[in-house]
Amino acid sequence: MEVIATDKGANPLSRQCKLTILINDMNDNHPEISIKSFSSPVKENVPVNTVIAVVSVSDKDSGENGQVDIHISDNLPFALKESSDNYYELLISEPLDREKVPEYDITITVTDRGNPPLSDNETITLELLDVNDNVPQFPQTFYTIPVMENNAPGALLSSLTAIDPDLHENQYLVYFIIEKEIVNTSMSMLFSINPENGNLYALKTFDYEIEKEFLFHIEARDSGVPPLSSNVTVHIIIMDQNDNTPLIVSPWRAHGSVVEEKIPRSTDKGTLIAKVIAIDSDSVHNSRITYQFLHNTDATLFSLDQYNGEIRTMRMFSYRDSRHQQLVVIAKDNGDPALSATVTIKLSTVETALKTYADMTEVPLEYDIFSDLNLYLVIGLGSVSFLLLITILVTIVLKCQKTKPSKAAPPSRNSVISERNSTIADSTLVSNDAYWYSLFLAETRKGKLVVRQPVPKGSRYIVSSIPRSTGPTETSDSAPSTLQYSK
Repeated sequence: MEVIATDKGANPLSRQCKLTILINDMNDNHPEISIKSFSSPVKENVPVNTVIAVVSVSDKDSGENGQVDIHISDNLPFALKESSDNYYELLISEPLDREKVPEYDITITVTDRGNPPLSDNETITLELLDVNDNVPQFPQTFYTIPVMENNAPGALLSSLTAIDPDLHENQYLVYFIIEKEIVNTSMSMLFSINPENGNLYALKTFDYEIEKEFLFHIEARDSGVPPLSSNVTVHIIIMDQNDNTPLIVSPWRAHGSVVEEKIPRSTDKGTLIAKVIAIDSDSVHNSRITYQFLHNTDATLFSLDQYNGEIRTMRMFSYRDSRHQQLVVIAKDNGDPALSATVTIKLSTVETALKTYADMTEVPLEYDIFSDLNLYLVIGLGSVSFLLLITILVTIVLKCQKTKPSKAAPPSRNSVISERNSTIADSTLVSNDAYWYSLFLAETRKGKLVVRQPVPKGSRYIVSSIPRSTGPTETSDSAPSTLQYSK
């Protein structure tokens, strides 16, 4: 501006000057933010360095008061990049995941450089759209499902539910049984799964004795484009029930009948009379069989092993014991409740037809013991014995002719001497019981006792008859009883 000074004289005089007033700026204006070209929402799989907004800033002040700085939070996956004066691009600096953070609140702050500084901020919300990028997941990778046999058809076995963190159609799951044929039977004929919630059902009644386990896969598939799926292995184990009664297979008998056995009355203590064997088609625990007497005519006469079913005598039979014994054995399994089967064994004792050879050599035999022998047997044994005696005598004569004759005592009529120089005679004399039986008859009728003892192989032997004494003090004139052998 111009300033004029004039005086008040007759001839006024004046002078002028130019006045310039300079206004110093004060930091009295806040920075301003303008958001342009903001894109929201965006898909969660948007690429990195994608521009989602353009930001412009301004400040009416001058100098440093008009210079501004812009920034956003450091923990956000975004960045600002200056494109031109006071213009910035908002970029995506890291991959986004809607399942972790569905939306972001982005606060942009601008601050001038005045003293004191002034600032301003603007908040924008970025929403993420879902993408079908997650595969359905089962809580377990392997399911073991126990199923009790004799189950009702249509019974719920288990619920196999998968999880998909996506949204809307990307989250809708459908369940399938992956087909697998076993023995010309499809899995879909044995099991069914609800396609909406994954509930698994049994379509038939299972029998442990026929089918013990099943192994198949179940698939969960979402409804996204393209659809994603995963599967899980299911192991169905059929649990056994005690639904099978023990079956007695030994001793065999017709249905509803009893077993009849005959045993010698001279049976020794501890002799095996019978063995009861039962089988059970249930599992190991339910098929353990134990045996017990349900009825025993004489508890002191027979014993029963509870584990192997063996019936043995506890003592010998006496004349007081009944000739007919009845045993009822029950075979019981280990189930709960236990199942059982019974068998009835009728035992009849019979007298022994012939005494053993040992009994005949221990006590003197009477003449009438042979009265009941079969006539043909006696004739056969006599013939064989006669032929053996002829063979032995011929062998002895031939042997004596080969050697030089020498004077010796005359042979005794009560003894037979043979040397093991002839294989035929020796083997016949030692091994053939018919000869001994014939000799036994002959010497017994003469009132003498013959004792047979084993002779070591390769020895020569002398067989002598022994006079039978008729009393405690009676002696015999014959040679002493001997049965000698030497190498």
